[in-house]
Amino acid sequence: MKILFTPSARDQFLKVLAYIRRDKPSAAISFRQKAEKVLSRLRDHPESGRTLPEFPDIHFREVIVTPYRFFYRVKDNAVWIVAVWHCAQIPNEPSDETHTD
Repeated sequence: MKILFTPSARDQFLKVLAYIRRDKPSAAISFRQKAEKVLSRLRDHPESGRTLPEFPDIHFREVIVTPYRFFYRVKDNAVWIVAVWHCAQIPNEPSDETHTD
């Protein structure tokens, strides 16, 4: 399985890294490495994330890299990261903007 980001999720992730980097650049590097490690596990175990407690009836899942939630959906042979939200945020229902390029 490939791990891919939708354009909006990539933008959210980059903004998170920039926000962390403002206070402590080494923390941004550490968070990125931790996120990459957690997300890479989805290659072999794409269903290992939990369903979204706020939206149990939709086909999105999440993994948490404290303090952020990475929402994703499995489509074809890819895990699409569709959103990155701080755990304190109340999410809207994720949109399915996955691409098959």
